[in-house]
Amino acid sequence: MLDKIKVTAQYCFPQHGLSRLVGKLAEAEAGKLSHWLIQKFINHYQVDMSDALHGEASNYASFNAFFTRPLKQGARPIVADANQLAHPVDGAISQLGKIQHGRIIQAKGHDYSARDLLGGDKALAEEFSDGEFATIYLAPKDYHRIHMPYKGKLRKMVYVPGQLFSVNPLTAANVPNLFARNERVVAIFDTDLGPMAMVLVGATIVASIETIWSGTITPPGAKQVFTWDYQDQNITLDKGDEMGRFKLGSTVVMLFAKDAVEFEASLAPGKATVMGSHFATQR
Repeated sequence: MLDKIKVTAQYCFPQHGLSRLVGKLAEAEAGKLSHWLIQKFINHYQVDMSDALHGEASNYASFNAFFTRPLKQGARPIVADANQLAHPVDGAISQLGKIQHGRIIQAKGHDYSARDLLGGDKALAEEFSDGEFATIYLAPKDYHRIHMPYKGKLRKMVYVPGQLFSVNPLTAANVPNLFARNERVVAIFDTDLGPMAMVLVGATIVASIETIWSGTITPPGAKQVFTWDYQDQNITLDKGDEMGRFKLGSTVVMLFAKDAVEFEASLAPGKATVMGSHFATQR
């Protein structure tokens, strides 16, 4: 009953208004008050600060600085084998497997359209027909920077407007089409494996999504799909390079072409992920 109330309540409150308000508060540099609140957050969510470049709450001027904290050099070694892909984030596997008939598994009893996830582009969705997908959830305690699983050249970026439901496991199991209805940023890379999509999904009180090539994504104009084309620019990122950031936790959905990759055998829903470790192997 309590779970049902938690999910139903999300349909009722002002998702965008609340998230933008939290974003403003997270930007605030309130001195000792910010430090106190960050420490409370660390204690509540049991955040492991041992790998952070700066390990004390007092090192961070704002919540956003804390959320996007860098790690110590070498804290996340990148898998060296050229044929292996690296986990892009610290988090936990939500789902992974085959894209079947253009559908992606969200949770038991729920799937959604790859085309909808990618902003409605039929031709783009067909590039991933019968391919593989992986969805990784980042909890509030996790490191919030997103890294490249494999070397790729940026082709385009798509902003897709939407709602801002929570993306935690409870909501994923109960809100249909969750990842294809939330606000999101789609980055398409061309790689030696073929096309690779990295979809950064927004969520309740996620203040913003950033990419390293464009900063905070602020779409122009009305609430509509907007595309940036980068084919004429040589924006190439190596395996392990940072590609984006969440200001608070959220979800990354990755899509690969047919017969491009084989996921590491032990991966399954609920399995913890460590950025840089073995994620998949080139077929």
